[in-house]
Amino acid sequence: MAKVSINLATGSIQKEELIVGIDLGTTNSLVAFINPDKNAQVINDMGKGVLVPSVVHFGAAGDITVGNEARDYLITDPQNTVFSVKRLLGRSYKDIENYKDFFSYKVIDDDSESPVKIRVGDKFYTPIELSSLILKELKARAEHALKTPVNRAVITVPAYFNDSQRQATRDAGKLAGLDVLRIVNEPTAASLAYGIGLNPEETKTIAVYDLGGGTFDVSILQIQNGIFEVLSTNGNTFLGGDDFDSAIVDYWIEKNQLNKADILTDNKLAQKLRLKAEEAKKAFAHQSMVNDKIGDIWCTITRETFEGLILPKVEETITCCKNALKDAKLDILQIDEVIMVGGSTRTALVKKMVAEFFGRPVHDELNPDEVVALGAAIQADILAGNRTDILLLDVTPLSLGIETMGGLMDVIIPRNSKVPTKAGRQYTTSIDGQVNMKIAVYQGERDLIKENRKLAEFDLKGIPSMPAGFPKVEINFLLNADGILKIQAMELRSGVKQEVEVKPTYGITDDQVEQMLMDSITHAKDDVSQRMLIEARTEGEQMVYTVERFVQKNTDFLSVEEVAETDQYLKTLKEALNSGEKDVIHHAIDAINEFTRPFAERLMDQAISVAMKGKSVE
Repeated sequence: MAKVSINLATGSIQKEELIVGIDLGTTNSLVAFINPDKNAQVINDMGKGVLVPSVVHFGAAGDITVGNEARDYLITDPQNTVFSVKRLLGRSYKDIENYKDFFSYKVIDDDSESPVKIRVGDKFYTPIELSSLILKELKARAEHALKTPVNRAVITVPAYFNDSQRQATRDAGKLAGLDVLRIVNEPTAASLAYGIGLNPEETKTIAVYDLGGGTFDVSILQIQNGIFEVLSTNGNTFLGGDDFDSAIVDYWIEKNQLNKADILTDNKLAQKLRLKAEEAKKAFAHQSMVNDKIGDIWCTITRETFEGLILPKVEETITCCKNALKDAKLDILQIDEVIMVGGSTRTALVKKMVAEFFGRPVHDELNPDEVVALGAAIQADILAGNRTDILLLDVTPLSLGIETMGGLMDVIIPRNSKVPTKAGRQYTTSIDGQVNMKIAVYQGERDLIKENRKLAEFDLKGIPSMPAGFPKVEINFLLNADGILKIQAMELRSGVKQEVEVKPTYGITDDQVEQMLMDSITHAKDDVSQRMLIEARTEGEQMVYTVERFVQKNTDFLSVEEVAETDQYLKTLKEALNSGEKDVIHHAIDAINEFTRPFAERLMDQAISVAMKGKSVE
C-alpha cells in the first residue's frame, strides 16, 4: 500500500520534501516557503511573529534560548546573550577589534589571524556554532508550522560576503542539520521577490538598495527574458541600522555629559540605551520628537537631530550606489526601478536621499524585512525544479588571481565576472630542472600582490625535471554559484595534477575590501608604472640567468672575445636592474639580445649539423 504525505498545515498532498528559503540576518532572521498557491510566504509560528531576533541566550543551567525570548535577556543578562553574530562570521579578532565595544559579550583575542571565539561563562563558541543555533530555531519553527520535515534550504548572505564568510554560513547550516543547496546574495533574492509577475518580454535595469541592521549592499541588476543578471555590486558589511542606534546613544551620552567608557562597561545600561535608541528611531516614522528617560539619563532627541547624526552614514551608502553604477558602466538615467530592502530603509531620510540620487520614486511595496526571505523561497523553488522560467547570474565582487614573478597579481577571474564561472591560464617554470611550483592565490584589484588579500597557497609537486620554459602548467579557477573558489593546477606534459578548495586566511575587514576598490582607482597610474618596472626587472633577471647558463654550457664553442664581451653586456644589464628605470632595463636587454643572437644561431646550426650525422650534443 502506497504512502502519501499530507501537509497538515495546508491540507495539500506533500509531493516532495520542502525546501525553504532562509534570510539569516544580523538583527533578525526569518524563513519562507512556497505555499500551495505557488506564492512565496513567510512563516509566523505560533503567533511569535515573522521576524526571529538573531539573539542567543545561555542560561546558568546550560539551557539555550533563541529568538524572541532571548532578546529580553539583552537587558537582564547581556554578558550571556549574543547578538549580531553575523558580524563575526568568517572573521578574525583583527577584523573586529575596532568594533569590540559594540559587543556586550566577550570576544576572545587569542590569535589575531584566527577566527574569533565568543566566551559565555566557561564555554567558548565560534560564530558558526552560534549561527547554527539560530538556524536550528528557524528550522524548528518551519517544521512546527508546516507539519513536515525541513532538511534542505537556500540561505542568503550579503553580496559583499567574502569566501570565508560564505563558507562559514554554509557550515552553520550543516551544523543546524540543513543541506544548504545554495548560498544566494541577498540583493539577488530580493530582485526575485519583485521580479515575479514581470512581463518576460520586458527588459529592465534595477537598483537593489539593501540596508539592514548590520549590512549594506547595493546591486545593479538587469532583468531580461526572465534572466536576473547582476551587473555589479557594492556595499559595506559593517554598515546598517545598528550604526543609526549607536549614533543616537552617543548623542545621549554627550548631552547627558556622561563618560562613554563608564557606560560601555555597564552592560545592562548600555543595552537599555541601545534598545531605547532603536525605539526612538522607529518612532520617527510617525512623530518628530522623542522624550524619554532611563534612570537619570534623559533620552531626548528630535527627528531633525537624528537625521543630522545619520547623514554621513546615508551619504556613504550613496557613494556605494555611485560606485556600483560606475562598475556597471551605466548612468542614473538607465536605471528603470529602485527597490528598497531591509528594515532600515523605512527611515525617511534614507528613502528621500535614495529617491533623490536615482531621480525616481523608490519601490517599497513589499515588506522590506521579508523580501529577501521571499526571494530565497523562490530560489528554493527554482532549485526544486518547479520554475524553469528564471535563471540567476551572480558576480564576484573582487578579482581573483595568482602571484607571478616579481610579486605581481595575474588576474584569472576579473571582478564582477558572472558566477558560476571557470577560467584558466598556462604558466611555465623559470629555472632549469624545477620540479615544484608555488601557487599563491589572491583576491583584490591592485597590480601588486602585497596590496591584495591572500586566500590560499599550495605547491604543485612532481613536475618532471625539464629546462626552464618547457613545462606547461595550466591553472584553472572554478568559482561556483556560492562564490566558493576551487583551484586546479596541472602540468600538461606529465599529467601531474593537484586540486584544492580555497580555505581563506583571515585578517581583513570589509572596510579594507572597499578600500581595495578605491585604491585600485586612485593608485592606477602608480600601479601601472610599478607593474611595468617589475615586469622589466623580471624579464632582465630571466635574461641574466639564461645567458649565464648558455655561456657556462658552451664556453668551448665561443671565442675568448665573445665570452668577455658577453660578460660586459651582462654587467651592464645587472647595473640596469638596480637602476629602477624600466627603459634602461629594456635597453640593456635588447643590447645583450642583439649581441648574443648571431653566435647563438651559429651554435644551433652546428648542433643541427651534428644531429644530422646521427650524433648528439649536450
